[in-house]
Amino acid sequence: MLAGLILLLLLVLIGLLGPLFIDVRLAEPISVRTNQAPSAEHLLGTDSGGRELLAVFVAATPQTLRMGVLAGLIGVLIGVTLGLVAGYFGGWADRVISAITDTMLTIPPLAILLVVAASVRAVNIEMMAIIIASLSWMFAARVIRSQVLTLREQSYVQMARLSGFSNFRVIFREILPNMLPIAFASFVGAVSGAILAGLGLEVLGLGPQNTPTLGMTIYWALLYSAFSRGMWWWWGPPIIILVMLFVALFLISAALDEVANPRLRTSK
Repeated sequence: MLAGLILLLLLVLIGLLGPLFIDVRLAEPISVRTNQAPSAEHLLGTDSGGRELLAVFVAATPQTLRMGVLAGLIGVLIGVTLGLVAGYFGGWADRVISAITDTMLTIPPLAILLVVAASVRAVNIEMMAIIIASLSWMFAARVIRSQVLTLREQSYVQMARLSGFSNFRVIFREILPNMLPIAFASFVGAVSGAILAGLGLEVLGLGPQNTPTLGMTIYWALLYSAFSRGMWWWWGPPIIILVMLFVALFLISAALDEVANPRLRTSK
């Protein structure tokens, strides 16, 4: 957990403190400084549009994180809400929600993402997050539902019902607090999946054209043949940042799984 949080904090600080030292306006294209290799003047070089790549990475990293967090948050909120309703009430509500969830799980999400993203004229960070979140809530819903099915039979939940507590109060005061570790672990996984899905869209050129992101940086590098031209400073740093981000999220998710699942805890 600590290692993951440190890595994630370093990436967050790039977005928070980077603009204090790097002029992000240099991320705009200027034709007089195209294809410059890293030097004292251009620390990470420039691309074929004359963009200062260090400024691009400072501006792109928080945008990629924002898209992932927003998509993960929306997806988990939808999943937790549906999972609570299906697991607690059961009956027709459970059957309908489970049927929708199972149906959505059989549909290839990338195919839908490609169709929707290609149909939207102007894609921005918020639009991408909503598109991805609409196809990433199913796993959270299934996990929460399975846990609620067990918790609703516990004695303290039965006592709350016998005491005259409303269903709303039982769900949010007796059941939901026990779901928070699982919900947060699902959120971390959803953020990672959202960033990966967004990266796939962006590398195909279906991301935000006017907002710098790590995926769009790689897309422009592919479009202008940076790999074959040996311009490693164009595609190398965003890949390193993405690897750091995925490792950080994996470490945090693994630690949260250990907290939420006692069977994964090692004896000391």
